[in-house]
Formats: sequence, C-alpha cells, structure tokens
Amino acid sequence: MLSQAREEKPQTNNAVITNISNGQVEGQVNRIKTIKRKMYGKAGFQLLRKMVLAKSA
Repeated sequence: MLSQAREEKPQTNNAVITNISNGQVEGQVNRIKTIKRKMYGKAGFQLLRKMVLAKSA
C-alpha cells in the first residue's frame, strides 16, 4: 500500500495544486442520470433526448 501511495504522489500533488476540475462534467452526467431515472419505463430515446435538451436550455 505504501508503494502505491509513492507511485501516486505526483498525481495527488497535481490534484491539490491545480485549479482544473471535472465538476462541470460530473454535474451534467448527474443531471442526465436523474432525468433517465425519472423517465424509466415511460418512453423511448426520442422523448429522453427532448427532455435532456429542454432542461439544458
């Protein structure tokens, strides 16, 4: 476990010191998954597509 921590030290350091984040992407994925859960069993892909596009506008 200690050797793995040593191998990952540069990645961990970069994650702490940089201001780049994937928070926006994670938020969009979460929003789409929430819409999919609400629509489960109700309709096909076309309605899901319309719902996703409608919520983003």
